[in-house]
Amino acid sequence: MTNDANSAEGLRERARAAALRRVIVVLGPTAGGKSDLAMELARRFGGELISADSMQVYRGMDIGTAKPTVAEQAEIPHHAIDLVAASEEGFTVAKWLAIADRAIDEIRARGRVPIVVGGTNLYIRAFLEGLDEAPAADSAFRTALDAVSSEELHARLAASDPTAAARLHVNDRRRVIRALEIAHTTGETATARRTTWDDAGIAPRRDDLFTVILDWPVETINRRINARVRRMFEAGFVEEVDALVAAGGLCQQARAACGYEELIHAIGDRTRAPRQKDLDEAAEQTKIRSRRLAKQQRTWLKRFRGLKPVIAIDCDDSTTSRALADACEAALAHA
Repeated sequence: MTNDANSAEGLRERARAAALRRVIVVLGPTAGGKSDLAMELARRFGGELISADSMQVYRGMDIGTAKPTVAEQAEIPHHAIDLVAASEEGFTVAKWLAIADRAIDEIRARGRVPIVVGGTNLYIRAFLEGLDEAPAADSAFRTALDAVSSEELHARLAASDPTAAARLHVNDRRRVIRALEIAHTTGETATARRTTWDDAGIAPRRDDLFTVILDWPVETINRRINARVRRMFEAGFVEEVDALVAAGGLCQQARAACGYEELIHAIGDRTRAPRQKDLDEAAEQTKIRSRRLAKQQRTWLKRFRGLKPVIAIDCDDSTTSRALADACEAALAHA
């Protein structure tokens, strides 16, 4: 086979050279195959992965966050996972961003390709466009809300900012409080600030990005989500949450991950075995919340189609990580 620029090997070499100059960012809905694609790209280009999942930072939250397995971590180096205990409050997007930026510099110093895979809207927004200049935390305001139930907090938000309330789950106490805090501090609702940010033009903070967006039909991704949740429960998700509760519990931020709050309620005070009907209900609620998350992800992913260069790939039941990687390789060769 020749090494002509138009030959298969020539295109592959051009893609590898382009990858070394880029930070590859893999985006898509939950259960959409992002991690499998990122692993395949890392194998082809000599890459290392940086998680942009706000729940994979917590140690012990493995099954419910689809954290890379021990075998996957042994094959390909992973960064920004297992950073703090699940009971530890206060991990912020600013801390994650500093860790991610440092990991990119170190990966490049080793002559390898950084691949960011996510994940969490706030983390991806911060990575692509920098941190939002949101108001600082108001400790006195937060303290005043400590004794208020999650249901009452959500009701207060619904009264003042119904759009934010519809977007946030009642158990996502941290983000509900943050939305109330923004309104209290600035006199402007979180939705109004979010709309202003969304309406602004995309101004990426880096000029070395290559962004991949995986698009899935709603019915197909919902089936994949349901299947993933079933596998989670079969793989020991209940036991994982029970162990975390026994070891000191989960902070409010960690509890907001899909499935964890639901199982904490099902497990109860650990004085008796959880009832099967409660576990079944927790599984169904986890599916519902995960499908709602995927819907939110589809909405904000549209924003990043304006990045250059970017490749958006339509996926279906026949899609494989190898085929996705082939498409990315071809796009990189011409980037």
